[in-house]
Amino acid sequence: MAWDGEKPLLLLIGSSGRRSREFILRTVSQRYALWLLQPAAVTWEDPYVVGGTAVDNTDAEALVEAALQVAAAHRVTGVFCYDEGLVTPAAHVARALGLPGNSPEAVVACRDKNATRIALEAARVPQPASIGVRSLDEARTAAKKIGFPVVVKPRGLAGGMGVRRADGPDDVESAYEAASDASYPGVPVFDVPVLVEEYADGPEISVDAVFFDGECVPLAVARKQVGLAPFFEETGHEVDGSDPLLTDTGLLEALRAAHAALGFHTGVSHTEFRITADGLRLMEVNARLGGDMIPYLGELATGVDIAMAAADTAAGRRPDTTVRHRRAAAIRFLYPEHDVEIDSVTVHEDRFVSGVHSADVMVDPGAVLRLPPRGYISRYARVIALSDSAEQARAALLSAAEIVEVVSRPAGVPAP
Repeated sequence: MAWDGEKPLLLLIGSSGRRSREFILRTVSQRYALWLLQPAAVTWEDPYVVGGTAVDNTDAEALVEAALQVAAAHRVTGVFCYDEGLVTPAAHVARALGLPGNSPEAVVACRDKNATRIALEAARVPQPASIGVRSLDEARTAAKKIGFPVVVKPRGLAGGMGVRRADGPDDVESAYEAASDASYPGVPVFDVPVLVEEYADGPEISVDAVFFDGECVPLAVARKQVGLAPFFEETGHEVDGSDPLLTDTGLLEALRAAHAALGFHTGVSHTEFRITADGLRLMEVNARLGGDMIPYLGELATGVDIAMAAADTAAGRRPDTTVRHRRAAAIRFLYPEHDVEIDSVTVHEDRFVSGVHSADVMVDPGAVLRLPPRGYISRYARVIALSDSAEQARAALLSAAEIVEVVSRPAGVPAP
């Protein structure tokens, strides 16, 4: 992309996967010039960035040095990051350059689920009971203390990776193994790596909210569908622009109290709750935009550009949160029934029914998809619906599996 120097420059810390994140760069690059810092050379990002620096962006010290070099040659307005594994080093860059954003300590408090629990307990934010453990024996003891069922999860991951429900003593070993074996690039390994938590029964939601200048504005409430029990794979989301939770005072107060306790005050965060019989229970706070295309669904549902709101706050600019319409958007992710190697995935647009907005392939031929606990987020396609109501969007997605044709073969046994 050519840069005339007029657009404000944001340092983009990692681009993540094209299929799930290109919509962010497409919209943000309309207002901001983006300079990409990542280990790989610029490829698919080329239409959206004005320059790039090859650097290990998981190394905060190296990343800060590279950012200082860019800042010495160009006026940098902000630091923009939406990758779970990179939000902490990105916070170090913002602090080193004196740019808007949250402190590295606040971001770590969000990323470290044990630190989140401690901070929220002190702030009296309702949440599940939680015990950090170092071993299987400690996990068994913690589960007995909390009472079954329990949820066993990695301390630093997101997106349901490695999270498993244990309904009784016989399930704890496999749940602990799933949690302790899961990993993601850039995510630290903690001395106490696994959490055993009270199971909060009820529907799951996530809230993408923007924080700026002392204000908190919920932008999208996504009602989550999960599958592949006893794991918690996120198989879909529904975002209704008329969702009453967008103006619910209890939800707003929980968001404010939780983020204040964690020290998060600037940017868009992705917070997850369970709606239990006893009210909201906060599950986790992520110091970034939501994944799974949720910001895109939010824009379809309300006209509020959530990705741009995140970029604006990174630049120290008040975000535009004006709702332009109220519709309902939903997404369904398609998973194989067992571990497979993909031969081909084909979207048949002629099979779209009323309300289907788009369908996209998510893997290339030769990809191996494994179901939990051998693999996570093993999706071969997604289908998005857009309608006037959540019920209509949900109905449109009933045809999702018929729209996308997958040809595959059984995958071999994974190496130990």
